[in-house]
Amino acid sequence: MSMSTGNASREPWNKGKIVGQKAPFKLKDIWALRVRLQMQGRVRELALFNLGIDSKLRGCDLVALRVRDVCHGDQMASRAIVMQHKTQRPVQFEITASTRDALQTWIKQAGLRSEDFLFPSRLHESPHLGTRQYARIVGHWVRELGLDPADYGTHSMRRTKATLIYRRTKNLRAVQLLLGHSKLESTVRYLGIEVDDALEISEQTEI
Repeated sequence: MSMSTGNASREPWNKGKIVGQKAPFKLKDIWALRVRLQMQGRVRELALFNLGIDSKLRGCDLVALRVRDVCHGDQMASRAIVMQHKTQRPVQFEITASTRDALQTWIKQAGLRSEDFLFPSRLHESPHLGTRQYARIVGHWVRELGLDPADYGTHSMRRTKATLIYRRTKNLRAVQLLLGHSKLESTVRYLGIEVDDALEISEQTEI
């Protein structure tokens, strides 16, 4: 009896549910939030936000990053590679200059060492920021921007840069690699690009 209950508790929260895709953030929203976090001296959140956008990682992988994943000695890395928890496949991502600056400031302020988690939890029972904590932080950002919390979530962070890259290049294979998807079909579904492309074609067709 207890075994079946334990197994049930480990099932994905969205199993059997119809869950809509979360919208990617627009460029104006990204910059608006960055400026707000910088002006208010919210160093940890700025580092988390910038790295979340750059890395395109799932929340579970982002919160589990250690300092050594993004920093070699005193030198911030321009690229990183991590093993994805969900797929057990490696994925690489770039770390832009603004993100490196934000991370370096945060690591120094928090006094983090190479083996430390990049975003330690403020809760005693967790060694690093939890996925639910991360979701709450993202939800707070969404409300600060005046956006609808129902339309945005942690996957908005993962989808934002990937969506921008696809729109600018139409290079689906590149986006697949950046997201760490094993199948191209997964990338198509994740970005919802078939619908977007169809609507774009339709909008350009005048009758």
